[in-house]
Amino acid sequence: MRDRLLLITMMTMGASFMYNEGYAQENNTENDKPVILYNGFPKKYEIAEIKVDGVKNYEDYVLVGISGLAVGQTITVPGDDITDAIKKYWRHGLFSDVKISADKIVDNKIYLHIQLRQRPRITDIRFHGIKKSEKEDLQAKLGLVKGSQISPNSIDRAKIIIKKHFDEKGFKNAEVNIIEREDTANVEQVFVDVNIDKKEKIKVHKITIDGNTILSDKKLKKVMKKTNEKGRLVNLFRTKKFINEKYEEDKKLIIDKYNELGYRDAMIVEDSVSSYDDKTVNVYMKIYEGQKYYLRDITWVGNIVFPSDLLSEQLRMKKGDVYNQKLLNERISGDEDAIGNNYYNRGYVFYSLDPVEVNIDNDSIDLEMRITEGPQATISHVRINGNDRLYENIVRRELRTRPGDLFSKEALERSYREIAQMGHFNPENIDPGVKPNPQDGTVDINWGLESKANDQVEFSAGWGQTGVIGKLSLKFTNFSFANLFRKNKNYRGILPQGDGQTLTISGQTNGKYYQSYSVSFFDPWFGGKRPTSFSVSAFYSIQTDVSSQYYNNAFMSNIHNILGGNGIYNSYYNNYEAYLNPDKMMKMFGVTVGWGKRLRWPDDYFTISAELSYQRFMLKDWSYLYIKLNNGEYMNTGNSNNLNLNLTLSRNSTDNPIFPRHGSEFSASVALTPPYSLFSNKDYSTYGKDNYDEAASMYKWIEYHKWKFKAKTYTALLPIKKCPVIMTRTEFGILGHYNKYKRSPFETFYMGGDGMTGYSYNYASETIALRGYENGALTPYGSEGYAYIRLGAELRYPLMLENSTSIYALGFLEAGNAWTKVGDFNPFKLKRSAGVGVRIFLPMIGMMGIDWAYGFDKINGSMQYSGSQFHFIIGQEF
Repeated sequence: MRDRLLLITMMTMGASFMYNEGYAQENNTENDKPVILYNGFPKKYEIAEIKVDGVKNYEDYVLVGISGLAVGQTITVPGDDITDAIKKYWRHGLFSDVKISADKIVDNKIYLHIQLRQRPRITDIRFHGIKKSEKEDLQAKLGLVKGSQISPNSIDRAKIIIKKHFDEKGFKNAEVNIIEREDTANVEQVFVDVNIDKKEKIKVHKITIDGNTILSDKKLKKVMKKTNEKGRLVNLFRTKKFINEKYEEDKKLIIDKYNELGYRDAMIVEDSVSSYDDKTVNVYMKIYEGQKYYLRDITWVGNIVFPSDLLSEQLRMKKGDVYNQKLLNERISGDEDAIGNNYYNRGYVFYSLDPVEVNIDNDSIDLEMRITEGPQATISHVRINGNDRLYENIVRRELRTRPGDLFSKEALERSYREIAQMGHFNPENIDPGVKPNPQDGTVDINWGLESKANDQVEFSAGWGQTGVIGKLSLKFTNFSFANLFRKNKNYRGILPQGDGQTLTISGQTNGKYYQSYSVSFFDPWFGGKRPTSFSVSAFYSIQTDVSSQYYNNAFMSNIHNILGGNGIYNSYYNNYEAYLNPDKMMKMFGVTVGWGKRLRWPDDYFTISAELSYQRFMLKDWSYLYIKLNNGEYMNTGNSNNLNLNLTLSRNSTDNPIFPRHGSEFSASVALTPPYSLFSNKDYSTYGKDNYDEAASMYKWIEYHKWKFKAKTYTALLPIKKCPVIMTRTEFGILGHYNKYKRSPFETFYMGGDGMTGYSYNYASETIALRGYENGALTPYGSEGYAYIRLGAELRYPLMLENSTSIYALGFLEAGNAWTKVGDFNPFKLKRSAGVGVRIFLPMIGMMGIDWAYGFDKINGSMQYSGSQFHFIIGQEF
């Protein structure tokens, strides 16, 4: 009987051992196979040799090792040794057929021959019936890749994963069929066709709730986030598909709502999901609400670090309050100022708090808050994993968690923020990896980082009246100035890397008409020991005009074309270079040196910075600056100099540089020039009234004081990673003067549009965005802005937050205005707009976006409303 069972097992497994229903026979010839008697007595043999064939991709010793057999080993034939070897091959999953036979038996030595048949490998996987994005998601989950072997188990596993994947998306009736097709061009290889019929999404037709009196059906259905009835206006923007996992979560939300109101005994005693038709289901729930409970007494046990009175105050629950279990859990561990966080911030990592209901009397509950404080834990090891961009000390200097320090959750969260703000790591995948060691009362912190490219290349081109304008900007965010003059250091291409410094080189030109170049360097830790920043930058630009003949010829040519019916466009506008007038130009150059320091008071989110800047403006017959002189002329020739000191106090507590969810940003700054007019003893009201050169000399050294304030706040609307966020904005600026007859023609505000700087209008003016209006619409030529205000709010929602790409959509409301006279400043007289947009962040390019906005107001006496406007955005605005 045993022999028959053994034979059946081996045949079922697709393996065999040569046998005969006779007596045992041994021979010494090479042509005849020995006969193994399975109905005789077992006999012991020593393995003299093991041969393997049938598989080309593995060494023989590897294949023999799988069997567990070895030369010199004594086995019993017939017996379990060969059977176990066959089972091992089968469990390995790489083979579709296994045969073990004896080539010969000489005396007590046996010569084994293992014949294997390898499972086919995948030439290609082809998905049918789904979108490209769905295909990419499934490929990451299935584990089926080109070149890997395929087996019945892997096919069954793939079907289960695919079914579950679409079930989670509401396609509960999805059908999956996986077919193997032989690859005739390659031996033992197959094509795998994955045929998927998603069917239609299953949605909720009706939700029926029984047993509820305290909370109405309407309120309970509103509590359910992911299980909502179709065809109801109230659920217009809520998901209506039925997903079992989300349904289970929603049932828990219902019980949590009852617990929040004091109904601790509430439960769902019965529920069911039944098909209404092929596309929808009905949901039924029966609820037991129970009675409402109140707190009668709260006592604290085991606390030494904090007194009971302080803990009771932090709990914010007292005698007579409703027994709100949601609030209880939040005050114990959920809120930022929860009791647990107070312990964690003082190093009590092993702390625990267990609220025990020691007495229930009718509707009253006595709570005993049992605390185990444990010892204070110090940090033992801090490890950094996944960093392949920066020198490790550059990352470590940002950490607030150092070996030997007392553990603090607050310091851990701050370290997380500082790493994210560096911009070199994916902020969505930073993992602190806290590992308590109860044996010695310490904590290990293993930072898991995912590096991302942060250098940026901007190449853009536009078309204007004077032809194509091209811009190329290179921003290297991991520059190392110290390694610039060292050989064999960390270079990537031609630039040294690793110190987290920023080097930016930019150029913009359309040939002879306009050229602009700039270079800047920034070191956030100048000297490497303290967070003291240093920066230096320089720029140069030249812009020439076209002669009056260009405009006259173009104008007259258009008149002739109109009269001749040939339209209004002519070739003169394409041949502007023929009318280039180098005698009309404006040159600008400047240098800036900056210093900044992180403060410790009021908190260490504050920084103070100072910049000393010098700019020189050289005009030659330039008629685009509206600087009216005392002699009645406009200044078009002469030189102006701007020497100023800019002081800025700022604070930034945002949690993410790309898509902030929490925190705020603000800055208050003042830029000052020396008050030259106070020292000159000149009457500037009449100075140069009869002499152009004398009048123009008023602006040889320009003077002003410029005040600005900007603030943003970020508030997440849900406590989840992918959540909508409200961003609010407030900013204003004033350009003041020391002498009302010597107002600065430079450093004014240019307001309206997308806020991007452009060569054609930005003559040392600061560009202020106001979407819904054309660029500069609120400060046209001759009405430069000396004061402005801008208010706004945005609702943002993340569509994708990955290492390679971040995308979020937004809707916004904005209002703002600008005034030529500071005295006319009125924060209640604003131009309003609203719109929608999208932002895309690509590591090598930076932030890009497009907005559509509608301006609701008229501007500058116009009879028409601003109306619909599109704005293209490049770069991240403060």
